[in-house]
Amino acid sequence: MRTQVGIIGAGPAGLLLSHLLHLRGITSVVLEKRSRDYVERRVRAGVLEQGTVDTLVEAGVGERLLREGLPHHGIELRYGGAGHRIAFEKLVPGRSITVYGQQEVVKDLIAARLAAGGDIRFEVEDVEAHSLESDPYLTFGGERLDCDVIAGCDGFHGVSRPAIPEGVLSVYERDYPFAWLGILARVAPSSEELIYTRTERGFALHSMRSPTVSRFYLQVPADARVEDWPDERIWAELKARLESVPGFTLTTGEIMEKGVTPMRAFVAEPMQYGRLYLAGDAAHIVPPTGAKGLNLAVADVRVLTEALAAYFADGSTGLLDGYSDACLKRVWRAQHFSWWMTTLLHTFEDEDPYARRLQLSYLDYVTSSEAAATTLAENYVGLP
Repeated sequence: MRTQVGIIGAGPAGLLLSHLLHLRGITSVVLEKRSRDYVERRVRAGVLEQGTVDTLVEAGVGERLLREGLPHHGIELRYGGAGHRIAFEKLVPGRSITVYGQQEVVKDLIAARLAAGGDIRFEVEDVEAHSLESDPYLTFGGERLDCDVIAGCDGFHGVSRPAIPEGVLSVYERDYPFAWLGILARVAPSSEELIYTRTERGFALHSMRSPTVSRFYLQVPADARVEDWPDERIWAELKARLESVPGFTLTTGEIMEKGVTPMRAFVAEPMQYGRLYLAGDAAHIVPPTGAKGLNLAVADVRVLTEALAAYFADGSTGLLDGYSDACLKRVWRAQHFSWWMTTLLHTFEDEDPYARRLQLSYLDYVTSSEAAATTLAENYVGLP
């Protein structure tokens, strides 16, 4: 069996790459170890940058996104007993974010690929990448897939990055001393926009997925276990952290899902070796405070699509050779923004009173300076 691009992973990066390549007349096969039901139900990111929305719409897979997604023109920073709105419509006119779950993006992309006769293989076993420097191929479940290029879109724990020989990659990483407890609740949002809250009890985030489903996060110890957080404790802590401004009441309800997410940052560079190109979480992880994970994956795929289109059109390798450098500029900027948002809004046990007062002083600066607020807004909605 042969195709032009062998894609490992049927998450947003792999599926979008396959779809964009199809629009350019380039064939691909997507290999995914999980079931279709699993990848369509896996709850992950939900904040789409302007550039991500534009990419999906231009690719013809944004009809449901435009109909059901929730456009937001600002976010609230809540601390010290007051809320401060970062107004995108004023600071970055014409650009916003849209709340639309990652699993919904995946559903739309799978439907589009299958409607176009795309080859997506779910529940494949023992995927391995071979001969990366020349004549690459993939093996899986006793089969072989020859291809011109391999795209590793299989996440942090996938097989793509480990296929690169030892010593080639430089790895940069940081583990934060806390985690996020995330819940999905069958309850109408208590706010029309996202609320990022900094309190002495820790960070909290009020988000949403639809007019009837809300998403919440709590800063918890790094070793926190879901079983130690019954529903009553979660709601009590959310209320203690979010009901910190006059007149705000948090609506509670049925919790449908809960889980603990470690807070970490990771970058492996270069994002390519031979004929293997990494995209998304296979190459980089950001703490979720900046809402950059899914959006970085889409940005990688846009760059890779253009490079592959040029390569298959006339054999030119300039864009492919520069793929990693082009992506890493955005990756490191997103790393810095995510680190900045994380340190700005979370409490750290080892901080002294000076550090905590400094943190509040900087929050005051961000919410009182138009220049500082514009920098936050530009990074949050995504630079062009």
